[in-house]
Amino acid sequence: MRIVKDTARVKVPASSGNLGPGFDSMGMAHDVWDDVSVTLTTGKSRVLILGEGNASLPKDESHLIVQTMRETFERVGAPVSGIELVCRNSIPQGKGMGSSAAALTAAVMLVRELLGKPEEFTRAEVLNIVAGYEGHPDNAAPAIYGGATLSWREGEGYQTVQLPVADAVKTTLLIPEEVLLTTTARAALPERVPLVDAAFNASRSALMVHALAQAPQLLFAATEDRLHQQYRADSMAHTSAVLAALREAGWPAVVSGAGPSILLFAEVDPVMVKILEEQGFRAVPSQQVRGAHAVAES
Repeated sequence: MRIVKDTARVKVPASSGNLGPGFDSMGMAHDVWDDVSVTLTTGKSRVLILGEGNASLPKDESHLIVQTMRETFERVGAPVSGIELVCRNSIPQGKGMGSSAAALTAAVMLVRELLGKPEEFTRAEVLNIVAGYEGHPDNAAPAIYGGATLSWREGEGYQTVQLPVADAVKTTLLIPEEVLLTTTARAALPERVPLVDAAFNASRSALMVHALAQAPQLLFAATEDRLHQQYRADSMAHTSAVLAALREAGWPAVVSGAGPSILLFAEVDPVMVKILEEQGFRAVPSQQVRGAHAVAES
C-alpha cells in the first residue's frame, strides 16, 4: 500500500475488559476518549502529550503509538521516517480502562487513514492486528467497534460481534488513585482452574449476554466471576475490599479489566459518590459508546 496523506487524526474510547465472567472475551466501550493527531516528517519522532500520561509516558521513538505505527507501516510495506504525535489523553494508564488497547488502536487506525483506502484496510483487519499485539481481544474489540462486544479466537485470528445493550443498563466507572500494571495482574492468574469454576463462569457469561440485552435485573447474578478476580485480589487489596463491600450491598460491580478500577452496572446518587470518594474512588458516569469506533476526525 502507498501513503497518500501526511496528517491524520483519530479518537479512541476507553474500555472495560472481561465484564466479570467474560474473561478475555467480553468488553464494553466508555465515553472517555484519547484524541491523537499525527504528522509524518523527515526528522526525528516527537510526541506532545496533553492530559493523562504527560508526566510518565515517553515522548520519543519509544512511545507505544510511534512504535506500533512504525511496525504497522512495515507490515503493509510502507516504511516512514519521522512521526510527530499530539496526544490529548483522557484515558488514565494502569487503571484497567484499556489505555494500551486504545493506544494500539489509535496507531493502527492512524496508519489506516494515512494510507487513504480504509475500505482496503477493514476494521476486522484492525482488530486482528491490535488483538495480536495485545494477546487478547476484550479491550481491542470495543475500542474499534464500540458498544459491548463478545470476541473469540478463530484459527490464527479473532472474530467479534456487538452485543445488544438495553437502554436501561447504566454504568459508572470507579477510578482509584492506585495503578496496577496489566502484567502484574496477569501474573497472578493460575495456569489451571477447577472444572466447577469454569462451568460456573460459562453459565454466568451466557447470562451476561441475556442480562445486558433484556434483563438488567439479572446483572448482579450475571457479573459473578470465579476465574480471575479472586486470584488478583492480593495485587489490588483496596479495590477488592471495596468491590466486596459493593457486592455485599447488592450492587452489580466487577473489576474493570485487570483493575484497579471498578465497573459498576448502575448509576450512583450524590450520597453514594461522597461515600466512594471517602474510599478513594472517583465516580465517573459512563455513557455507553455505541456504533463503530474508533473514529477518524477530519
